[in-house]
This record gives sequence, C-alpha cells and structure tokens, in this order.
Amino acid sequence: MPKVAGIDSTVPAPTQTASPLDALPAAPGALIQDRLAGWVSDLTTLHELTERLARTRSLDGALHELLRAGAALVGARRGLVLFEPADGLGPVSTLGLGLSHADLGHLETVPRRATSYGRLLDGPDGPAEAVAVPDLLADTDAGTETGTGTATGTGTGTGTGTATGRCTETDPRQREVAARLGLGASYAVPLLAGDAGSDPRTAPPGEPPQPAKLGAAVWLYDKPGEPTERQRHLIGLYVRYAGEHLARLLELERARAHVTALTHELLPGRLPRMPGVQLAARHRTAAGDGGDWYDALPLPEGALSLAVGSVSGSGPGAMAAMGRLRAALRAYAVMEGEDPIAVLSDLELLLRLTEPARTATALFAYAEPARRTLVLAGAGHAPPLVVGDRRTEFVETSLSAPLGMLSCWQAPSVELVVAPGETVLLYTDGLLRRTGEPMDRAFARLHTAAASVPATARDDPGAVADHVLRALLPPGSGPAGSGTAGSRTAGFAEPAEDFVLLAARFE
Repeated sequence: MPKVAGIDSTVPAPTQTASPLDALPAAPGALIQDRLAGWVSDLTTLHELTERLARTRSLDGALHELLRAGAALVGARRGLVLFEPADGLGPVSTLGLGLSHADLGHLETVPRRATSYGRLLDGPDGPAEAVAVPDLLADTDAGTETGTGTATGTGTGTGTGTATGRCTETDPRQREVAARLGLGASYAVPLLAGDAGSDPRTAPPGEPPQPAKLGAAVWLYDKPGEPTERQRHLIGLYVRYAGEHLARLLELERARAHVTALTHELLPGRLPRMPGVQLAARHRTAAGDGGDWYDALPLPEGALSLAVGSVSGSGPGAMAAMGRLRAALRAYAVMEGEDPIAVLSDLELLLRLTEPARTATALFAYAEPARRTLVLAGAGHAPPLVVGDRRTEFVETSLSAPLGMLSCWQAPSVELVVAPGETVLLYTDGLLRRTGEPMDRAFARLHTAAASVPATARDDPGAVADHVLRALLPPGSGPAGSGTAGSRTAGFAEPAEDFVLLAARFE
C-alpha cells in the first residue's frame, strides 16, 4: 500500500504489552464487597430460621422446624432426628422429614453402631464435642462404602471440622436399606444442650459445665456427597442455637408433665360404678395448670354425689387449693349430701377461712339413680345440660355469686327429673372459653353440639362427651380420641384454658 502521511504499512505493529481488560484480576474492593454480601446473606438466612425456631412452643414443633431448616441449609431433601436426652429422663422421640413410617422402620433395622447418628449418640461418655459425621452410603465398584470419616469441630458448634479418615466399610444391612430408600449420603450433627442444659454439678472443680447430649440430627442425600465448608459452618451455628432452645423446651415439658401428673393424682383415679347410672369424665389441663376439678362419690342408700368446680388462679397454688376444696366437699357430701345448699355453704365458709384471697365456682348434685332424680345447687357456675332423644336443654338454675365473694353464700336448689337414657353434662367455664366466642354464643354452640349427638352414641356417656368436644372446640384443639377419667385427652393443641366435662347417663 502507498505511504499515507508518513506511515509505513510494511512495519509490523508492536506486540501488546498489557493484558486484556477481561483478563485483569478484580479489584480488591470488589472481592470484599462480594464477601460482605455473602456474609449478609448468610446472617439474614440464619436470622430468619432461628426466628422461626424461637416461635415454636413444643418439642415436636421445634424438632420438625429443625429438620426443615437444616435440610435447607445443607441442601438435603430428607432428614431424621433422634431426641434422646443423655440423662435418660426422656421424653424420647424420633421424627422424620420426607420419610414415611415404613422408611423409618427400615432405618431402625440398621445397627446403630453402623450409622452416623448412632456413633454420635452411643459414643463414649465425657465432654460432648461438636462432631459432624458425613457418610457416603452408595456402593462403589468394589461393593464397599467409601466414606469421609468423622469431621471433628472446634467444640463450639460451628461445624468447621476437618476430615480424619477416608475409607470405611459399611454394614451390609446399611447398604441394603440405603439402596431401598435411594440414599446416597448422610450428614449427622449432635444436638447439645449448651448453656441452657448444662449442669454445674457434673463439671470438674474449677472448670465450666459441659454441654449434655440431647440427640442427633441427620440429613439424607439422594446422591453421594457432603455439605460444603460454608454449609457446615451455617448448620453448625444453627444447631448450636437449636440445642439451647431444645434444652429450654425440655425443661418446660418436664415441668408440665410433673404438674399434670400431680393434678391427676388430685382427681379421681376412676369413676364409681353404680346401678342405674353410667359416668364418664374428660379433663384437660392448660399450659398454666389451673384449678378445674370434678368428683363423683357414692353415698349411703344408693345415692351419688356429682360435683364440678374451678378455683381462681393457676399454678401450684391453685392446684393445692383445688385439692383441699375437693377433699372438703367430699366430707360435706357424706355428712349432708342430701342438702346441696348446706354442702356449698360449708364449702364457702371453709374457703373464706382458709383462702381469703381466692374465689371458686362449684356445682353440686345429689343424685338418686334408682329414681332418676337430681337436686342441684350452684355457686357462680354454668348450668348443666340435659341431652336425650326428646330434648336438649339447659337446667334452669338460680344465678348466684361464686364462693368467697360474699360474706354469706345462699342460693336455692333445683330438682331435676331425667328420663331413661338421658345424659346430664356438668362442665366448667373453661370449656366455653375454649371456643373463643362470647359467652352467649358459646352456650349456643354447646347446645348445638349436644343436640347433634348421633342416636347410636347416646347409650355411652363417653361417646356423648367426645362428640360434644369434637363439635364444640375449634379445629386442632378437639379430641382425636376418647380419653379416660383423670387422664389427659389425646389430640389437643396447646390450650389456654383447662376444663372439665362430667357426663352421667341415667338408665
């Protein structure tokens, strides 16, 4: 080409001395921003998950939330948690995520010593460490399991451990179950009580208390693999908080169980059997363990006393007052049970003398099953309800103040004659408040629930009581099955009010 403006085209262009812009390393500030963004994202995720865990109010709810959150953190689809406190005082439970009852049964057939969670739970006694155990469950060409061994953390629950082994040979049953369930790997972490569950008495002199083992959680992968270092760090932080939360719930659950057992000991262990009448009771304690009670006592000459009541307040004080009033009412019923007014008057005097700052409601009935008659007297209590083939109606009782509110309690009694096959329901106000409705609507709902009892169920007072509870209480707080006298009825959600329902069917 001809020369243009002194440029010689035959001269080669100089070689490039600088790298292209896309090959240049990123500026240090960009790396720091990316790392900070990752930390913020991790902290936000942990905050959301721990907030959801903190809102749980039961052990089962917390364990289910632990499985769901852990599966999201480690990238697994299924999981298993075994809650087995090391002190052996229970409760013991096994829950699964994405596993059916049959799957859990297959996993239980694997020897515990061959599983990652078994090595955590049944390991040697001593200071509990934050140990993560990943296992590869898929078979290799040699027919053995290739595992990463045991990753031992720093003891703080962060899960930032390093592998200590590479190859292990699994139990044949474990390989068989893994193949049946389609499992490629598992990752287990211990559940430690942390500061909330530490016992200073178990620590050596001069050393801080060691955390106790509560159980183990294991997440199951469909393919061979294990969590990344970042995922292990996140699950370690989350499990550390979960252990402290589970320890608090465990203490609360045990305290409630002890108080509930004490409450049941203060109530009749079983209801009496008498000709002409069938009895059934349903009793449910609340979270604060109130003072609702019931009683049925055979009296001379074939008579029967029926009573329900409620003491103001909650906790151990209300339970103790309930026990004293119930014992006193029994004595008064034996001495002058045919006069319910005298019985409640004596009980009111006792309450004013022994519990001046406490009030109580009570309903007492003197029944003669052979004649199918009842003489009733109530003190600030809801009226009984008669359920039969031809009628469902409340008994007209006089309105009176609760015991302990007036200087002298007095109210007229009411005589009731029931037809053969009719059932009389005595209950406390807690049953009405459980509905969440105003009292007038609650009474209407109770009447509707009693009127809808099927004819086939009216021969059994327990069936009548269960049907009324299922129809009356909101979904999730009604009974899943029939209970027994003096026992906690199964299937109730965490309640706000305790209640009593006593059913007497006259033949």
